[in-house]
Amino acid sequence: QVQLVEFGGGSVQAGRSLRLSCVASGYTFGGSCMGWFRQTPGKEREGVAGIDIAGLTGYADSVKGRFTISRDNAKNTLLLQMSSLKPEDTGVYYCAAAPWSKYCAHGYLVGAGYNYWGQGTQVTVSS
Repeated sequence: QVQLVEFGGGSVQAGRSLRLSCVASGYTFGGSCMGWFRQTPGKEREGVAGIDIAGLTGYADSVKGRFTISRDNAKNTLLLQMSSLKPEDTGVYYCAAAPWSKYCAHGYLVGAGYNYWGQGTQVTVSS
């Protein structure tokens, strides 16, 4: 069965960096659109970044220039490098997979297009 397991969350001060990882199994990772989402209590889930099988990416305006999504197909791993973190980046970050879509045709940041989700990892940024 499909499994997505996130690693790398934690608590940091504003301005610092964190790198999240998501290890995937149970499907062809290299053939799948992948994405990162986040959710804060009281707010709707928000798309952060997505990447297709060609390595093309899409980002939320709020993270452009600060976050970088990438993938290591040899290790079935999705990465999110987060720099210049702000308190508003705080939330639970989820990895998501859309094996039915190679090129994220549904939209990189559209949660409804992703079939599988990880359990999430908490990121807390203090000022």
